[in-house]
Amino acid sequence: MTVVYLDYNATAPVRPEVLDAMHDALQAVGNASSVHGPGRAARARLDNARDAVARLVNAAPREVYFTSGGTEANYLALRGLPAITRPGQVAVSAIEHDAVLHAAPEGCHRIPVGQDGIVDLSAFEQMLGRDRNREIGLVSVMLANNETGAVQPVAEIARLAHAHGACLHCDGVQAAGKIAIDIAALGADMLSLSAHKLGGPQGVGALVIRNELALRAVQRGGGQERGLRGGTEN
Repeated sequence: MTVVYLDYNATAPVRPEVLDAMHDALQAVGNASSVHGPGRAARARLDNARDAVARLVNAAPREVYFTSGGTEANYLALRGLPAITRPGQVAVSAIEHDAVLHAAPEGCHRIPVGQDGIVDLSAFEQMLGRDRNREIGLVSVMLANNETGAVQPVAEIARLAHAHGACLHCDGVQAAGKIAIDIAALGADMLSLSAHKLGGPQGVGALVIRNELALRAVQRGGGQERGLRGGTEN
């Protein structure tokens, strides 16, 4: 019996060209933080990977921060803004992945969705309107849902959030590789990605951070990823 694997929303098979690139990289020796030849070669491979991720979402390479996956990227986005200290400052859609729902502070605002699984923009606008003190400073809405495939109107959500003075984080894990992503057109301030959803290895992700948004590190160490995510790069 031939088994046909279709559950790409859970994880996709690693593409042959990715396996080749991983094999070549694992054969080399070098720490990307070292200044000698092997270290510089490792840094070049890392920079090339960062460039590729940036091109995927129309971002600048300096805006790409590597993580251990989409879950860590989401956690960094939800927990990394220094100004966000209370549940009432965060709003997430009711159908976010658990990686966002569990990273968001307990008691945060939940943005309702309609029967079609799309964020209720009118309800979201009313939520912001009731927030007369402009307490809500961070909104998180996924681009494509991992169960229904519903694609959210992120650009309009971003417009409403920004008009209220809030930042927008977008979980793009399920969308990358399936639909074109332009982070500038979306208007998102932060975008989470995961390699294993589009033919890369598990355990690799990225958080794209625009507009020089300053986050605090939630994992400290050797200062890698410009001080935002410590640990020797893989």
